[in-house]
Amino acid sequence: MAPHRNPDRCLCPTGLRCYLGGPWQPYRNDDGVFMTIRHAREQNIPFLGSCGGFQYAVVEYARNVMGWHDAGHAETDSGGRLVIAPLSCSLVEKTGTILFQPNTLIARAYGKLETHEGYHCNFGVNPEFVADLEQHPLIISGHDIEGDVRSVELPGHRFYAATLFQSERAALRGELSPLIVALIQAAR
Repeated sequence: MAPHRNPDRCLCPTGLRCYLGGPWQPYRNDDGVFMTIRHAREQNIPFLGSCGGFQYAVVEYARNVMGWHDAGHAETDSGGRLVIAPLSCSLVEKTGTILFQPNTLIARAYGKLETHEGYHCNFGVNPEFVADLEQHPLIISGHDIEGDVRSVELPGHRFYAATLFQSERAALRGELSPLIVALIQAAR
């Protein structure tokens, strides 16, 4: 996600209006990224966060919906409520099973309740804050087999989903990502 001063000027490559928060963190302009994610959430603009985009979406939500102005990311912040913390085991170049909650946007995009996806990350949702996240409209829509959070989404939004796994890595296998396809469909 390229940071922009004016989120209204961001367009999908196809000319459709949507945002993709990609795995390129830390970003050059964190404030611009948080502003873009917030704009997508508040203006009902389709948004998909992947890896770093997932992490930043969770921090943005904690700050601006849950009211945790001190919510932070352990990779870039030194204090506050570190809602994104180092994983107990690195997921760099790892794959794993993800279990989706039924009747969620992500489950519908995949057409099933379980998938196997790749990662390239060292940070995820801090387990200390999972119960607090679950008390708000944002839902945890996917877990790994150990029960760790792997995807979130916002019910009632046109398309708002974020995953710690990288569905776009399907392109490395010559396949389409179900979530990228669903994002583009939502942007039409």
